[in-house]
Amino acid sequence: MNNIFGMANNPNKLLIEQARTIDFADGIEQGERINLDRLYLDIRQHVRGLMEWEENIEDAVLYGRIENALFAQPMASKLTSTEMISVVRRVFYSFRGLDALQPLVDDPAITEIMVNSHEEIFIERCGNMEQLAMKFESRDKLEDVIQSVVSKVNRVVNESSPIVDARLSDGSRVHIVLPPVALKGPTVTIRKFPAEPMTIEALVHQGALSKGAAEFLQLLVRAKYNLFISGGTGSGKTTFLNALSQYIPSTERVITIEDAAELQILTVPNLVALETRNANTEGKGAMEMKDLIRASLRMRPNRIVVGEVRGGEALDMLQAMNTGHDGSLSTGHANGARDMLSRLETMVLSGTHMPLPVIRQQIASALDVIVHLARLRDGSRKVMEIAEVKGVEEGEIVLSPLYVFEEHDERDGVIYGQLEPKTELFNRWKLKMAGMRLPE
Repeated sequence: MNNIFGMANNPNKLLIEQARTIDFADGIEQGERINLDRLYLDIRQHVRGLMEWEENIEDAVLYGRIENALFAQPMASKLTSTEMISVVRRVFYSFRGLDALQPLVDDPAITEIMVNSHEEIFIERCGNMEQLAMKFESRDKLEDVIQSVVSKVNRVVNESSPIVDARLSDGSRVHIVLPPVALKGPTVTIRKFPAEPMTIEALVHQGALSKGAAEFLQLLVRAKYNLFISGGTGSGKTTFLNALSQYIPSTERVITIEDAAELQILTVPNLVALETRNANTEGKGAMEMKDLIRASLRMRPNRIVVGEVRGGEALDMLQAMNTGHDGSLSTGHANGARDMLSRLETMVLSGTHMPLPVIRQQIASALDVIVHLARLRDGSRKVMEIAEVKGVEEGEIVLSPLYVFEEHDERDGVIYGQLEPKTELFNRWKLKMAGMRLPE
């Protein structure tokens, strides 16, 4: 085994490149491509035939069996070392991990994996989207991988319940849609997160926000302002929430509530993570976001962190913020800070029949600051606006922009700009209560 894998420093990355250069590259004849696929299937079938029912095989032993089966093939002598690596790892991943997706999950440069069908795989790398030549050997194999993923987090997905959220062992978020809802076939979207949570300092270094804005947000978190992070899909809301959570004092007790656990709060030892649960096959046992928010209030939290609000649970989140749990954090989808307020109104109305003026008063009392993120046309993710919720005047929520991103230039496809300060924070009583003040 070592004689093969010692030839490559990064076999996972190499396998991805091989998917482009071996199986589908220009200059490789169609007959050669079919032979490689045939070789993979023959080796996998041979190795499977050697296994006993419920046999527990260590990875090293499995690698050895695969290599022995490869060297026994007449075609093996015609393969290069990189081709051998590709075939061996492809067979190994068919028994372990996520089959064709495993090298993509292992590649730190890839942030998103999009499987539209067993024959169509796209990835996002460094902000750019591209289609890969690799594919699953069959639709059944992709469905087997899907069932393996959801079973590990006690979720169920089938034709009667074709949509589910799950997660991988490394914390990556998985969204699955099955036929008949997905017309092309089983669809899988994997959002990967860095092994080490992103820090605010790293975001400042990348240009996502200014140093002054970062220091300002750090003060707000420590002083227990209620912050809401808004943005579109892929704008970095969860990453930013993780970064802000590092400023929560380690002496506090924090409860996190999510559909699929993604948050990586490492600086708070007294942490309880709650995750929603779907109903069982009998339609019972479901635990929704609103149920977990209500339960968290009896767990003596200092702060409540709600991963993302999408519906009627928004009212429970607002009420939690209004009942002494200052410093709470949450996220939601919106096109801007003002639009986020409108969306919160709509979400609350979907779960209750409260009058709109009462809902607006609830929102204005609960939220202190909204941070809006966006993904720009050059693929970069930036803080576009930091706005203060000042209160309600004449029936409307008053929103005051504290920082606004201003685009200065675009050169070679890269956008240059700065998060500029606009107005000063109006409500400073929480800063005073915490014994803090804003720098001059």
